[in-house]
Amino acid sequence: MIDISKLNFKKLNGLIPAIVVDYSTDKILMLGFMNEEALRKTIELNKVTFFSRSKNRLWTKGETSGNFLLTKNIISDCDDDSIIVYAEPQGPTCHSGNYSCFGIENDEINFLGRLNDLIYDRKKNLPEGSYTSELFNSGSDRIIQKVGEEAVEVLIAVKNKSRKEIVYESADLLYHLMVMLADNDIKLSDVVDELKSRHK
Repeated sequence: MIDISKLNFKKLNGLIPAIVVDYSTDKILMLGFMNEEALRKTIELNKVTFFSRSKNRLWTKGETSGNFLLTKNIISDCDDDSIIVYAEPQGPTCHSGNYSCFGIENDEINFLGRLNDLIYDRKKNLPEGSYTSELFNSGSDRIIQKVGEEAVEVLIAVKNKSRKEIVYESADLLYHLMVMLADNDIKLSDVVDELKSRHK
């Protein structure tokens, strides 16, 4: 996490611009201002907290809506007078209900993040009538078996050179793989982090 002592809060009379970026998609969510107390609170609570210039007080994003921004990482620019806060949004960021305050739309790839969250919710609550719940109830061996079956079906689809089948079977494989990861308490973001670490 960032070294607060190196930041320059003097340029804006004790405030520093804080750009919030979605940790999963690298999309800009909003811009706010922090004083040193707000930044320390952000780190302490693990929830993005700003200094409201209009209300003249600290406010944690989502304190009324529940749409918190969970802090993942904070970095400063080359002059140490502004920061980027990487966060995991717990709902729409903008008060208008939009994903971003800048009119940026969430892309399809983030659907995987939402699906991952849903799979974890099914694992925890096991609602009746859910196929995912049935998989978790059937145990790890069954989940592993399904991943193997779906992987073979993808290979058959590729061998048949059927684009439609490849897409369909790949979706099945990806879903069951995510269930297997969740069964082992591994999030999709953990796999993404591993891929990022390999990217040169």
